[in-house]
Amino acid sequence: MEKKQFFLKLNPPRPTFMMDMTETEREIMQKHVVYWTALLNDGIAIVFGPVMAPGGGYGAGVVSVNDEEHLKQLIADDPATGLNKYEYYPMRAIFKAP
Repeated sequence: MEKKQFFLKLNPPRPTFMMDMTETEREIMQKHVVYWTALLNDGIAIVFGPVMAPGGGYGAGVVSVNDEEHLKQLIADDPATGLNKYEYYPMRAIFKAP
C-alpha cells in the first residue's frame, strides 16, 4: 500500500503560548515531544517542530501514513490534543525515505 503524506499544524491555545506556558502545559508539551520523537524514530513522522511565526508560534509536522484514519488516530493519541487544536492537509511530499 502506498503511503500518504499529510502536513499538520498544531494551533496553540493562545498566541503567546510558547513563551508563557504554565507548568502543567509545559509537562503536556514535553510528553507531546516524546510522543512525536517516537513516531519520527518509527519513520511515521518525517519532520516536526515549532514554527516561530511573527503572529505567534505554532507546531508543524509532516507524516507518512497508510490513510487518513491512521492520521486521526495519531492525533487522538497525542498528549497535547485537547490543549492544542490540529489542522491537517493532504500533501504531495517529495522526500528521501530513511
